[in-house]
Amino acid sequence: MLKTGNRVLLGLCGLGLFALGGGVLLGGLDLQRRWGFRMPDWWPFRGPDDVLLGTEGRTRWRDEGWWWPTVIAVLAVLLALLLWWLLAQRSHRLGRVLVNSKDGAAAQLNGRTLEEVIEDEAQALDGVSRVHVRLTGRPTAPTARVRLLLEPHADPARTVERLSQETLAHARVSAGLDRLPSKIRLREARHSARRVA
Repeated sequence: MLKTGNRVLLGLCGLGLFALGGGVLLGGLDLQRRWGFRMPDWWPFRGPDDVLLGTEGRTRWRDEGWWWPTVIAVLAVLLALLLWWLLAQRSHRLGRVLVNSKDGAAAQLNGRTLEEVIEDEAQALDGVSRVHVRLTGRPTAPTARVRLLLEPHADPARTVERLSQETLAHARVSAGLDRLPSKIRLREARHSARRVA
């Protein structure tokens, strides 16, 4: 739903900017006179000597008492909508996972419980100092975001292989999922250098 909304919003913004830019370009290059067509009567920019917003348009309501409160209110609402849209882009934690029980009945698994199980099993891997797992996506098609803090002696390739083939595979099978796409981030724990005497 969010992806569709983003695409529609971007499409409408792009279409509006394309129409506005095209109209200004037509006026700036004086194409309506050269090609013999007319712009609508309400269009303010008709030729290369015109300005998009003239003095009369800029100062028309400046002395009206309602003008500045209205401008500030509209900008505040626009800012609130943009902040809401920005916060909606964050991937939210998955509250539940639908388990395929193979008998036609729908079963639900708490998303946080599955995250904790994956964290506990990943924590037991050799060289893993700390683990954080977050499930995102849809209840029928979750995605695991795994962050690992590795100890200095850890082999990153081996750790990722075991995490994928053992830990995440166990979680996928136990939840009855066909697939469990994962994004894994690795970081090495800082350690101080040893002194040799």
